[in-house]
Amino acid sequence: QWAVLCSFRTPIASRNQMRRDLLGRIQQIFLLVSLLLLVVIGVLAAQAAGMPWASGESLAGLLSALPARPQVVLVSGHAGNDSGAICADGAGGVTVAEADVNAEVAKRAATLLRSAGNDVEIFAEFDVRLDGLVADVLVSLHADSCVEYSGYKAAHRDNDPLPADSRLLACVDERYPAATGLAYHPDTITRDMIDYHAFRKIDRSTPALILEMGFLGGDGSLLTDGAERVAQGVADGIECFLAPIPDQP
Repeated sequence: QWAVLCSFRTPIASRNQMRRDLLGRIQQIFLLVSLLLLVVIGVLAAQAAGMPWASGESLAGLLSALPARPQVVLVSGHAGNDSGAICADGAGGVTVAEADVNAEVAKRAATLLRSAGNDVEIFAEFDVRLDGLVADVLVSLHADSCVEYSGYKAAHRDNDPLPADSRLLACVDERYPAATGLAYHPDTITRDMIDYHAFRKIDRSTPALILEMGFLGGDGSLLTDGAERVAQGVADGIECFLAPIPDQP
């Protein structure tokens, strides 16, 4: 990736994406606060009725037994930094910018993952929250250049990868092509992918992957008009990784 025909800064698009992300976080907080208020009201009513399960000790035990929601981070490639790869028509007019494609897929994938019960954050490319990040999984979403190739590719850190990194890659390699119909295109994996900057910033324990979702040239219609299928492939790969590992016989 990172093969760019030409690059432009898109401050307006970045600000709009930041506003959408902020609105999404506010909605999540509002929903969480509403649910907590309902729980508190229910508990107070139960305590007033003398129900034994509503005692402080019983509630503490119940809350500690609840499973934690998986923490998922999606990096919207190039967001807040530049436009990434830019495709132009014969007259030199811009037809598509990589950062816009990445942002749309990230937004749709986040919606799918949240509906499955995950806590999801969308980060900018060089988001300060990457430093020391501890999460259940991080996937950075990108699209390759405007050349007339077709296919996806994915890579994890090559410097002593975690077993979880390899399992995440295996899940993406299984679920992403099933949803998108794209074949694996390994010949254009670059050093910038396997030495991706976020891999060096996040906590060592966080499984991480960079996904080139397709080529803006050969796969442009899928990445734009078929963004929902692409997002489904991203979400399916992450859900596969987060699923409990079956007990070995």
